[in-house]
Amino acid sequence: MAQVSAKKRKRDGESAVKPKKKVAIDAPAETAAVASVLRPKFCPPVIATAPGFQVPTNIPFQSYAPKNDAKSKSKQAKSAGEKDFLLHSTAHRSLDYTIKAETPRGTKPALNHFVGIYDPKTGKLQVVEAKKMVIRGTVRAKQASEAATGERNVKQSMMERKTDLGQTFGTKKARKAIQENVMNAIAPQRKAGDLPTKIDAASRAMLDTVGEVTSTMASREELQAVVDEAKPVPIPNMDATEIQDVYDPQRIIGADILNLVPIREWQEKIRHKEGISIPSRFVAARVNAIASNDDADAVTRLRVLRYFAFVLLFYLNSKPGRVRGTRSLPSREKLREVLAPAPEAVIENIRRKFSDAGQMRKFHIDLLITHCCVFACIIDNFEVDTQNLRDDLKLDQKMINQYFHEIGGRVKPVVNRELKTTVQLARLTLPLNFPKQRHIAPKRR
Repeated sequence: MAQVSAKKRKRDGESAVKPKKKVAIDAPAETAAVASVLRPKFCPPVIATAPGFQVPTNIPFQSYAPKNDAKSKSKQAKSAGEKDFLLHSTAHRSLDYTIKAETPRGTKPALNHFVGIYDPKTGKLQVVEAKKMVIRGTVRAKQASEAATGERNVKQSMMERKTDLGQTFGTKKARKAIQENVMNAIAPQRKAGDLPTKIDAASRAMLDTVGEVTSTMASREELQAVVDEAKPVPIPNMDATEIQDVYDPQRIIGADILNLVPIREWQEKIRHKEGISIPSRFVAARVNAIASNDDADAVTRLRVLRYFAFVLLFYLNSKPGRVRGTRSLPSREKLREVLAPAPEAVIENIRRKFSDAGQMRKFHIDLLITHCCVFACIIDNFEVDTQNLRDDLKLDQKMINQYFHEIGGRVKPVVNRELKTTVQLARLTLPLNFPKQRHIAPKRR
């Protein structure tokens, strides 16, 4: 048997003797040191992830940044992670890629990302701050179809949102109310880009009916005229061109009643220089000057003054009624005694005009006071010092001003330079200044 050699057989090509000379190779450094940390201000590196799909490596991207970032002047420059920008690409044949950050705009990211550049020769590591972003892809064919059909992404209004919530989560009563509002609408609200809605026969008939009803409605001027007629004031002659024709005493009192007013007693007493006793400062301050004049205009003013005295006595002898804001009249015998020597026709005229069933309501009281203001204007030639009238009617200055305003007059303070006092002078001039009708806006539902 052949003897087995203890030495191993050498492989082919393996030299028998190892070379003693060492060969130098480019080996990396044993340790790495961070040389610098860079924080770019304009365009940082991007670390992008594409969840759910794969992005080709040869797709170029264009960067976009908002304009307000270029104009903002802050003391401290934002870091790369806080920069707001996005990358967009349309190079693919069927997809559009968008790279943007998932963190809300203006907020700092929860984690900072860095990109390291390592030099194996020197062993130095250069660190650059990067921005973590996400790649999203959109099919371009879907966008083209939406643009071709004219569909726009319009935000729902608050009313539409409330309607949707009511239809989804509302009670049965709420859903019924929403349905009734939709059914009663003449034309539904259109969104932007919709074609005009054609009015059907039912809607056209409804509009025709509404037009017929509204054509017979009163205008604002007609409503104002109705309101003026219902006010507790003497009815003025709005067609008059002279102020004395606006409130004609023969029309607001009555020619027959005015002729029955006794004035001879006052005329005789003034001629004999006898005193006239009457509980009215307004009448007492004017009766002497008017009764001593014999012309036709003075006689008419004297009749109005005597009629004013009867009306004032009628008011002063009434008492507060049981119902608040009313006044109770005395008996007919007591009324004849108070208003003597007034004829029975004059007493009945005053009683019927300024009371009802022995009671003076708020309407009658206002009507009496406004008539007294008109009588005072006629007696004083349409310029009245309101002090005596205010004392007779027991009113304050604000209330007497309002009553004069109701008959179309104006009350202004006038300074008397001789007496160095200020008087409240009421004037009645054309055009009359009436208070306007107030229009109250309807409540919002």
